[in-house]
Amino acid sequence: MSAPDLSVDLGRGLVLANPVMTASGTFGYGEEVSRYFDISRLGAVVVKGISAQPRPGNSPPRVVETPSGMLNSIGLQNVGVERFISEKMPFLRSTGAQVIVNILGGSVEEYIQVCERLIGVDGIAALEINISCPNVKEGGVAFGMKPGPAGALVKVLRDLTDMHLMVKLSPNCGDIAGVARAVEAAGADSLSLINAITGMEISVKTRRPILGNIVGGLSGPAIRPVALRMVYEVHQAVKIPVVGIGGIMEGDHALQFMMAGASAIQVGTAVFTDPLVHLKILEQIREFLYQSGENARDLVGSLLIG
Repeated sequence: MSAPDLSVDLGRGLVLANPVMTASGTFGYGEEVSRYFDISRLGAVVVKGISAQPRPGNSPPRVVETPSGMLNSIGLQNVGVERFISEKMPFLRSTGAQVIVNILGGSVEEYIQVCERLIGVDGIAALEINISCPNVKEGGVAFGMKPGPAGALVKVLRDLTDMHLMVKLSPNCGDIAGVARAVEAAGADSLSLINAITGMEISVKTRRPILGNIVGGLSGPAIRPVALRMVYEVHQAVKIPVVGIGGIMEGDHALQFMMAGASAIQVGTAVFTDPLVHLKILEQIREFLYQSGENARDLVGSLLIG
């Protein structure tokens, strides 16, 4: 029996050797984990979100463990786009990895500034647009909460560049399928979902929030069934490829997301328990496909109903 074809095509020239990607904010800029394995073996490395200017992040405590997951309130700490290009991209280029840059902003103008600066930078395969950021000009409501603002932002960026635009959707909106349709119509090439779910923890002893920012983003196994349901719904609503994220800890979890409609997956929180988890999941996917006689693309949306 021949080896399975693990490659996936996410559109607009973004073809991955396999469906396993890192999740933004959990893999730094690749250097930290590269001491454990060759990161070019992954389908893509999605780096920590980049803003126009460096951001120091939120006050500590910024991470707290929860049952079957974790809350984080890092506050989008990053080195800023100029330092990312000059200090981080040379290493990433040297690895030969497919690099996807997550970008963020508090205004449309900031997204434009970051996007324009990254256009033409050698070694960047795509941009992942984080629309979970609070729009400071609209009272702090995240861009991704409603179809209108989400679509308008993506349309502006689409008009700027022919680069592959992957849009990362927030689970905290009321209609994630509606937002997905809006950004697809605006020119998104693919969608990634879900971002973290807003949550909080309280110390009974002190009667104070445990996180310095009071609330944070819940990730890990606790959110996987929610993420899986949303991936299924969005896959039914759009024609562009979907990338599944949320609580993926092992190969079976990744396979579930692909059967629900994900063309590829991102693994995040699991790397904090096992720095080799991405490779282990990749091998588990490979073994399943070898046994079933399928290729990776055959799995996408193969869920049987009824």
